[in-house]
Amino acid sequence: MNRINTTPRNHWQSAVEKLGFGFHTSDVPYWDESAYYTFTSGEIDQLEKATTALWEMCLEAVQHVIDNKLYPKFHIPQEFIPYIEKTWNDDHPAIYGRFDLCFKNGQVKLLEFNADTPTSLYEAGIVQWFWLQDFDKSKDQFNSIHEKLIAYWKYLKVYLNPGKLHFTCLKETLEDLTNNEYMRDCAIQGGLDTKLVFIDDIGWEAETSQFVDMENESITNIFKLYPWEWLANESFGKNILADSNQAFWIEPAWKMILSNKAILPVLWELFPNNEYLLPAYFENNGMKDYVKKPILSREGANIEVVKHYGTIEKSDGEYGEEGFIYQELFELPDFDDNFPVIGSWVIGQEPAGMGIREAKSLITDNKSRFIPHLIV
Repeated sequence: MNRINTTPRNHWQSAVEKLGFGFHTSDVPYWDESAYYTFTSGEIDQLEKATTALWEMCLEAVQHVIDNKLYPKFHIPQEFIPYIEKTWNDDHPAIYGRFDLCFKNGQVKLLEFNADTPTSLYEAGIVQWFWLQDFDKSKDQFNSIHEKLIAYWKYLKVYLNPGKLHFTCLKETLEDLTNNEYMRDCAIQGGLDTKLVFIDDIGWEAETSQFVDMENESITNIFKLYPWEWLANESFGKNILADSNQAFWIEPAWKMILSNKAILPVLWELFPNNEYLLPAYFENNGMKDYVKKPILSREGANIEVVKHYGTIEKSDGEYGEEGFIYQELFELPDFDDNFPVIGSWVIGQEPAGMGIREAKSLITDNKSRFIPHLIV
């Protein structure tokens, strides 16, 4: 794995905007093609192997949490527990997830799993692929995201309820809308009948106990880019438990277990000393080098990095009320003060590609840049 400085394409902004990528820059660049990362085919094989193994361990961990009723550690509302168990036992469909990995000195370590509402899908699947076609189309990427999404939607079509597949996210969130519409486009290519409805506009029909869209059409299947922990704590979301349609929500409610950082100590307890896992606990346990993380948080908020018992980095935010976990520090590789995290995608139960987020610190946050990659 190496980081190579390069010259961005002329008029790259218009090139990515033609792809529908409108959030490439805010007050700081998000998409950054002034550098790229290279990997050998052997390193890609290693990342694929790690992703496969981590997904299998995560599925075992969900069963363990359910069997042992570990929900209090996850601060999951009591009334949602039977529904979570039903979606798991009935094998409600899941499409995707993103493992955030540290790859350093030949080792792959899981930092966390974005299992419910992972973003950067569009950048990883489409934008960096078109960058590669312009940069050097003779090269390849670890990237079968687009093909696997279409193929898995085709596969899932027969498992869904009759009716349209609605897609939803919050209004006025360009990043969420772009990822949501990309996923919808893949479903359309997979032969599904789809419809966009913003989550702000979803109604509840009390007489029939059904969710409806703006045209009063009943919702029987819905892909959401909206966190389960928000839904589970909103009066609107609690209607899911009374839904006479028993709509399929994708990602399913059992992903509440995997999208919570409480899964990290559970994984370590189940698979101690596994080569892909870092020691993680619900208490400090006397560690001198560790990262303190809220069990529920986003965009690197409320993280504290401790080395030799002293805080070396800390981020602000509004998370932490539900509690924290403590994960052994495994510092990101340093490429001239650029610290990359590899987001390795699992789609349809298989490794599917990666996107790299890079920060100027050990904490990857909402200011971190997306850097393309290629295989040498």
